Amino acid sequence: MTNRFFEHKVLEQIPAELSAILTELGLPRFCIRQLRRWIFARKTTSFDKMTDLSKETRKILTEQFGTIFQGKELTHDQSADLTEKLLIEWPDGERVECVLLRDDRNHRTACISTQIGCAMGCLFCASGMDGFVRNLTRGEILEQLLRLNSLLPDHERLTHVVVMGIGEPLLNLDTLLSALDEVTAPDGLNLSVRRVTISTVGIPSGIRKLAESVVCNGKKYKLAVSLHAPNDELRTRIIPQNRFSGIDEILKASDDYFEQTGRRVTFEYILIAGLNDQPEHVRQLVHLLKHRTAIVNLIPLNPVMELNFQTPSAKATARFAGQLESQGIQVKVRFRKGDQIGAACGQLRRIHR
Repeated sequence: MTNRFFEHKVLEQIPAELSAILTELGLPRFCIRQLRRWIFARKTTSFDKMTDLSKETRKILTEQFGTIFQGKELTHDQSADLTEKLLIEWPDGERVECVLLRDDRNHRTACISTQIGCAMGCLFCASGMDGFVRNLTRGEILEQLLRLNSLLPDHERLTHVVVMGIGEPLLNLDTLLSALDEVTAPDGLNLSVRRVTISTVGIPSGIRKLAESVVCNGKKYKLAVSLHAPNDELRTRIIPQNRFSGIDEILKASDDYFEQTGRRVTFEYILIAGLNDQPEHVRQLVHLLKHRTAIVNLIPLNPVMELNFQTPSAKATARFAGQLESQGIQVKVRFRKGDQIGAACGQLRRIHR
């Protein structure tokens, strides 16, 4: 299902399309440079505030596009660790959440969604509990980024983007890549491709399509694969999508991505007490990854109220990580942020509760 509300809105247009529209409107060619500078660099949300454009030009832009943002901010939550979460409602009444994360390394990270709801049905995750509705559009993805960027003081800007919000990014890949073009464009948000991570539940065809895009445009985005289990029986229980591919095919596609991009793949592993945190799981995970150039991102479960799973203790998490490291596996344990406001990994929703 595609949202047709935004077809003629400014954030939906790639630069060439926008330039053609402005030319048809009789506006000078330099207008697109000014327009993009106001939107991406100056965090402007209204055509009326673009003061180096004539009043007549601003009037024409308003008549043509209406507003820059099409969504409505319903809630804005902030936690003690300075994480901020937005719930945005689109004109069709559907909603999505996105998150701004801060850390002591001066990273300012936008966590964005690509779909309204999620069809993957991961056992531990709130994002798919209310079902899948539709893909987000290019403009909706960009609007999340621009809204999160505007939460920062004027002297700050986003430093990283992680596509780890609601939805499976590889099932909306063309639209996502179009939006990410603006993230890395010098006259867009101007981020290095090395600071953009796309996280997937593991769609082999999508991983290979992403790798093919690297061949075409050279943008070597970081790939994170949500593994979460070291054998197919357990993984299919945790991630029902696994029954369509299996771990071997996902790993082969990930190997192809590494070979084509030279970028190490991160394998995310949600650690759930009593389910996938046992010594045999360590051994199986080592067997899968010991000959691969990869990183394990260990994520202690973030609780979801309706789901009866337990977060492992800090001691159990450290033990699991240590056992992997002792076998030569590089491990990073994700520091929890935003869980107080339901903004941590696995907690985002399309329906506000």
